[in-house]
Amino acid sequence: MTGLDCTVLIPARLASTRLPDKPLADLAGVPMVVRVAQRCREAGARAVVVAADSPRILEACQAHGVDAVLTRADHPTGSDRLAEACTLLGLDGRDIVVNVQGDEPLIDPALVAACAERLQAHPECVMSTAAHTIDSVEEYLNPNVVKVVTDAAGRALYFSRAPMPWWRDGHAQGVTALPDPAPLRHIGIYGYTAGFLRRFPALPPAPLEQIESLEQLRVLWHGERIVVHLSPQRPGPGVDTPEDLARVRRIFEQRSSADTR
Repeated sequence: MTGLDCTVLIPARLASTRLPDKPLADLAGVPMVVRVAQRCREAGARAVVVAADSPRILEACQAHGVDAVLTRADHPTGSDRLAEACTLLGLDGRDIVVNVQGDEPLIDPALVAACAERLQAHPECVMSTAAHTIDSVEEYLNPNVVKVVTDAAGRALYFSRAPMPWWRDGHAQGVTALPDPAPLRHIGIYGYTAGFLRRFPALPPAPLEQIESLEQLRVLWHGERIVVHLSPQRPGPGVDTPEDLARVRRIFEQRSSADTR
């Protein structure tokens, strides 16, 4: 992929309750945040930049030829960190930024590109994100799995941890089957216009956002629109726990072994 007109920003902070120094976790000899940046480069974006909260992350990126900027360490959210990065990089308000989390070393480059292209195609929206179809009742009922419903143009109507849409007749006696069409699982990747990203942290938090603990509901609450890319496949596993890290390390070690054969 080449010529993608966007900047990919990867927020990275050292503090992590479950995995201290997570961005620097070793994956077959390379820090995790660098692995994320390398995957994002394959999307063909004009720039891939890590927004770091520590000189240690900055130095690790520089050692592997990855662009990075040092942001304040006291930002309350990743959105605040990205907003500062937009200012440091001098991005125009109309520029498109794709936010990829620093713990997604198996991110699909095609998903990054799709988020940028979807936002470009919908100038009435200030954000884009992604989803894929849910294929199990267990996932549908799991409050840790965020669901999204969209309108006819693929724009988000609502995000929730609750099972939705609710099949009134089919679920009258309990949830044993999925509604048709299949519900959608939200994927935590976002595209923004740089102007909105700089404005977003100043928007008052929404009551629904606080109830659901979903920051994207602030966007809908304030009357803005989010367009959703429907991905044909699930994203690769992220790294939230030591068990996740062990699993992803095995994947990279297997790939490294295959490359040396």
